[in-house]
Amino acid sequence: MKDLKARVYDPKLSPFERLTVLMEILRSPEGCAWDRKQTHQSLLPYLIEETYEVVEVIEAGRFEELAEELGDLLTQIVFHAQLASERGEFDINDAVSHVVDKLVNRHPHVFGERKDLKPQEVRDQWEKIKTSSGEKESVLGGLPRSMPALTAAFRLGEKAGGVGFDWKSARDVLDKIDEEVAEVKAVFANGSQPDREALSEEIGDLLFAVASLARKSEVEPEIALREALGKFRTRFGLMEEEIKSCGRTFDQYSLEELEAIWQRVKG
Repeated sequence: MKDLKARVYDPKLSPFERLTVLMEILRSPEGCAWDRKQTHQSLLPYLIEETYEVVEVIEAGRFEELAEELGDLLTQIVFHAQLASERGEFDINDAVSHVVDKLVNRHPHVFGERKDLKPQEVRDQWEKIKTSSGEKESVLGGLPRSMPALTAAFRLGEKAGGVGFDWKSARDVLDKIDEEVAEVKAVFANGSQPDREALSEEIGDLLFAVASLARKSEVEPEIALREALGKFRTRFGLMEEEIKSCGRTFDQYSLEELEAIWQRVKG
């Protein structure tokens, strides 16, 4: 046991090397039964959880916790690399070398002919390089299907914009939103029972347009929506507290009375 700990804390190792040695030990016969049992598939929930924990501390501004959360996420990455290494496919150094080469190639304005590009110009160049290099067959390729739809809408717009297919400004998108709202209204105007399939399609177009407005306004829609949801939860909680303090329940209030309470707690 002491020998294993000494291997991890070998003073000749960097902190990153210690983590890779630690993971190798945990997966070995001398290590941990739980770690030995894991697969790429079984680790997915933990990878997703750790990613969201990083997102949460950044959004909450709890940067004193960020180092710990990034370490937890890095552990998942090293774990996956260890599994691949055991099968002789690649190791963590291969993964790091690959991303270093990719980042150098995608920044020719830094590592090639020096150019002072604006952030959006760098993004557009990035998308063009990915398709011209053959890394992606399609401009819209590379987005995982498991990505939240609102974030995917934002990124699809970015990718299309990177090759010039985009609105010129956020104000131009407002006209598109007005158009999509009109199309939603048209579905409702076609009878007392709107066509659900048509309505779903038009609402989807409207949401995509709103995501485009956020992108052109340099607002991250997923973050903006989560903040709005947090605000709604807080205000709804205050409304619940007021109703409970009166010894009543929601069904004892009219919609107008609930709206009055809502406006009051928004204060």
